[in-house]
Amino acid sequence: MHKKEQKLDIFLLVTAVLLTIFGLLAIYNASVVIAERDFADTYHYIRDQAMWAAVGLVLLFVVSRIDYHIWQKLALPLLLATVVLLLAVFIPGAGIKTLGAARWVNFGFFIVQPAEAAKLALVIYLASWFSAKEKGRFFAFILLVGVLIGLVLAQPDMGTSVVLGSSAVVLYFLSGAPLSQFLLLIPASVALFIALITIAPYRLNRVLTLFDPQHDPLGASYHVQQALLALGSGGLTGVGFGKSLQKYAYLPESTTDSIFAIVAEEFGFIGATLIICAFLFLILRGFMIARRAQDTFGKLLGFGLTSFLAIQIIINLGAQVALLPFTGIPLPFISYGGSSLIISMVSVGILLNISKRGR
Repeated sequence: MHKKEQKLDIFLLVTAVLLTIFGLLAIYNASVVIAERDFADTYHYIRDQAMWAAVGLVLLFVVSRIDYHIWQKLALPLLLATVVLLLAVFIPGAGIKTLGAARWVNFGFFIVQPAEAAKLALVIYLASWFSAKEKGRFFAFILLVGVLIGLVLAQPDMGTSVVLGSSAVVLYFLSGAPLSQFLLLIPASVALFIALITIAPYRLNRVLTLFDPQHDPLGASYHVQQALLALGSGGLTGVGFGKSLQKYAYLPESTTDSIFAIVAEEFGFIGATLIICAFLFLILRGFMIARRAQDTFGKLLGFGLTSFLAIQIIINLGAQVALLPFTGIPLPFISYGGSSLIISMVSVGILLNISKRGR
């Protein structure tokens, strides 16, 4: 028998919805120039994102009403389906390859980015698996996560690989894994990270720009320089909504990776700080919900979902201020992209259901 349901966490819900609405405004504002240039349609990006936001909101409310324990039963099928989708990106005719990256699957009437679904599927599976006490699962854990990361790296998508690996490690040690294994994973992860950077010149150049922002100013460091210019131009209160100069095709990926730089340029330090505070509040609510969950599965699921959202936020914002290299990680709820937005909103829906059944 489960406990009597409580009211869902209205603070988490309102924060997620407000961030999504603000994201729609930010995307429209950041995209008007490139949408007109590339599609001769000023509303191209906002139309797509509004449709995905509507679908995401419906899924959020549907999922919030479904007992989160059902995900424990669906954990393995979801993981297997995700692996199939990750393989499908390499199948000619099904996978879509753009700028050397094969990251999307075309279903005809919609396109899916399986790596985004992998974040959710992995968290659900690991939460289910780690809910039961088991000895000697370290190497099975490494194998499972290694397979998923390998498929994502092959696309190539190192940023999502970092999110998958980090989220998995967080869950593994929250499940009570010994510290000795954690100490073993640290040097192994660092060695793998260095190797992956070294074998790919474009990744190495991105890292070099962190230590020398003037390195290759018209190439590898161009992106970070333009992002820093946008941040600096905003000052305390910003240049004003709709008055960004960087959105005029100066800042690459202004609707996805770098949308926060446009926000900071137009709304300044004050506006950027408010957005960061909203994210911090959302993360804190997620962790509070996880801590109050009624069982181990709920706790691990809540912590896992909140962790992968938090890791994405940290990586994206860290890249804007030249603390981390640009990796293509979207800013949850705000960056343009249907797969990312829907997965983020489904994650919030699951957290809301956990909150209804918490202590």
